[in-house]
Amino acid sequence: MVDPITLIITALAAGASAGVIDALKDNAKDAARAAYAKLRGLASKRVAARPDGNLALDRYETAPRTWEAVLASELTEAGAADDADLVAAARALMDLLDQAGARAGKYNVTITGGQGVQVGDGNVQFNRF
Repeated sequence: MVDPITLIITALAAGASAGVIDALKDNAKDAARAAYAKLRGLASKRVAARPDGNLALDRYETAPRTWEAVLASELTEAGAADDADLVAAARALMDLLDQAGARAGKYNVTITGGQGVQVGDGNVQFNRF
Protein backbone atom coordinates (compact mmCIF):
# COMPACT_ATOMS: atom_id res chain seq x y z
CA MET A 1 0.00 0.00 0.00
CA VAL A 2 1.04 3.55 -0.61
CA ASP A 3 -0.10 6.82 0.95
CA PRO A 4 -2.31 9.09 -1.20
CA ILE A 5 0.24 11.89 -1.68
CA THR A 6 2.95 9.46 -2.81
CA LEU A 7 0.47 7.85 -5.21
CA ILE A 8 -0.44 11.24 -6.71
CA ILE A 9 3.21 12.31 -7.00
CA THR A 10 4.19 8.97 -8.56
CA ALA A 11 1.34 9.10 -11.07
CA LEU A 12 2.13 12.71 -12.03
CA ALA A 13 5.78 11.81 -12.62
CA ALA A 14 4.89 8.73 -14.65
CA GLY A 15 2.35 10.61 -16.75
CA ALA A 16 4.73 13.48 -17.43
CA SER A 17 7.50 11.11 -18.52
CA ALA A 18 7.39 10.89 -22.30
CA GLY A 19 8.89 7.41 -22.39
CA VAL A 20 6.38 5.82 -20.03
CA ILE A 21 3.29 6.55 -22.10
CA ASP A 22 5.10 6.09 -25.42
CA ALA A 23 6.13 2.58 -24.33
CA LEU A 24 2.50 1.49 -24.14
CA LYS A 25 0.72 -0.28 -26.96
CA ASP A 26 -1.12 2.08 -29.29
CA ASN A 27 -4.57 1.31 -27.91
CA ALA A 28 -3.47 2.12 -24.36
CA LYS A 29 -1.62 5.37 -25.18
CA ASP A 30 -4.76 7.43 -25.69
CA ALA A 31 -6.30 6.10 -22.48
CA ALA A 32 -3.11 6.88 -20.54
CA ARG A 33 -2.88 10.40 -22.01
CA ALA A 34 -6.52 11.04 -21.09
CA ALA A 35 -6.00 9.65 -17.58
CA TYR A 36 -2.93 11.85 -17.12
CA ALA A 37 -4.80 14.94 -18.35
CA LYS A 38 -7.60 14.23 -15.87
CA LEU A 39 -5.12 13.70 -13.02
CA ARG A 40 -3.18 16.84 -13.91
CA GLY A 41 -6.38 18.88 -14.06
CA LEU A 42 -7.63 17.62 -10.71
CA ALA A 43 -4.23 18.22 -9.08
CA SER A 44 -4.10 21.74 -10.52
CA LYS A 45 -7.58 22.50 -9.26
CA ARG A 46 -6.71 21.12 -5.80
CA VAL A 47 -3.56 23.28 -5.37
CA ALA A 48 -4.90 26.39 -7.15
CA ALA A 49 -5.59 28.23 -3.89
CA ARG A 50 -2.07 27.58 -2.60
CA PRO A 51 0.45 30.37 -3.31
CA ASP A 52 3.00 28.04 -4.91
CA GLY A 53 0.71 25.15 -5.81
CA ASN A 54 0.56 25.39 -9.57
CA LEU A 55 4.18 26.58 -9.77
CA ALA A 56 5.27 23.42 -7.95
CA LEU A 57 3.04 21.28 -10.17
CA ASP A 58 4.43 22.83 -13.36
CA ARG A 59 8.04 22.63 -12.23
CA TYR A 60 7.66 19.07 -10.96
CA GLU A 61 6.97 17.89 -14.50
CA THR A 62 10.38 19.07 -15.71
CA ALA A 63 12.46 18.55 -12.55
CA PRO A 64 10.75 15.95 -10.35
CA ARG A 65 13.63 15.38 -7.94
CA THR A 66 14.03 19.08 -7.28
CA TRP A 67 10.33 19.84 -6.85
CA GLU A 68 8.99 16.62 -5.31
CA ALA A 69 9.14 17.79 -1.68
CA VAL A 70 7.60 21.15 -2.55
CA LEU A 71 4.76 19.58 -4.54
CA ALA A 72 4.16 16.99 -1.83
CA SER A 73 3.89 19.79 0.72
CA GLU A 74 1.51 21.79 -1.49
CA LEU A 75 -0.68 18.74 -2.10
CA THR A 76 -0.69 17.88 1.61
CA GLU A 77 -1.59 21.41 2.67
CA ALA A 78 -4.32 21.52 0.01
CA GLY A 79 -5.92 18.35 1.41
CA ALA A 80 -5.20 16.20 -1.64
CA ALA A 81 -4.97 13.03 0.44
CA ASP A 82 -8.68 13.37 1.23
CA ASP A 83 -9.72 14.13 -2.36
CA ALA A 84 -11.27 10.85 -3.47
CA ASP A 85 -11.49 11.91 -7.13
CA LEU A 86 -7.83 12.94 -7.26
CA VAL A 87 -6.64 9.74 -5.57
CA ALA A 88 -8.85 7.64 -7.87
CA ALA A 89 -7.45 9.45 -10.94
CA ALA A 90 -3.89 8.74 -9.77
CA ARG A 91 -4.74 5.08 -9.17
CA ALA A 92 -6.43 4.81 -12.59
CA LEU A 93 -3.35 6.19 -14.34
CA MET A 94 -1.02 3.84 -12.48
CA ASP A 95 -3.33 0.93 -13.33
CA LEU A 96 -2.70 1.76 -16.99
CA LEU A 97 1.03 2.44 -16.69
CA ASP A 98 2.05 -0.29 -14.24
CA GLN A 99 -0.41 -3.13 -14.59
CA ALA A 100 1.81 -5.60 -12.73
CA GLY A 101 2.19 -3.24 -9.77
CA ALA A 102 -1.53 -2.49 -9.78
CA ARG A 103 -2.42 -6.21 -9.77
CA ALA A 104 -0.07 -6.72 -6.85
CA GLY A 105 -1.88 -3.98 -4.89
CA LYS A 106 1.04 -1.58 -4.98
CA TYR A 107 -1.24 1.44 -5.48
CA ASN A 108 -4.00 0.54 -3.01
CA VAL A 109 -4.48 3.32 -0.48
CA THR A 110 -6.18 3.25 2.89
CA ILE A 111 -5.21 5.93 5.39
CA THR A 112 -7.43 7.13 8.21
CA GLY A 113 -6.29 9.63 10.79
CA GLY A 114 -2.71 9.28 9.63
CA GLN A 115 -0.10 11.91 10.32
CA GLY A 116 3.43 11.76 8.97
CA VAL A 117 2.74 8.37 7.40
CA GLN A 118 5.11 7.02 4.78
CA VAL A 119 4.47 3.84 2.87
CA GLY A 120 6.01 2.73 -0.40
CA ASP A 121 9.19 2.94 -2.39
CA GLY A 122 12.04 5.40 -1.72
CA ASN A 123 10.32 7.68 0.79
CA VAL A 124 11.77 10.97 1.92
CA GLN A 125 10.10 13.18 4.49
CA PHE A 126 10.72 16.86 5.12
CA ASN A 127 9.16 18.41 8.19
CA ARG A 128 8.66 22.14 8.53
CA PHE A 129 8.76 23.48 12.04
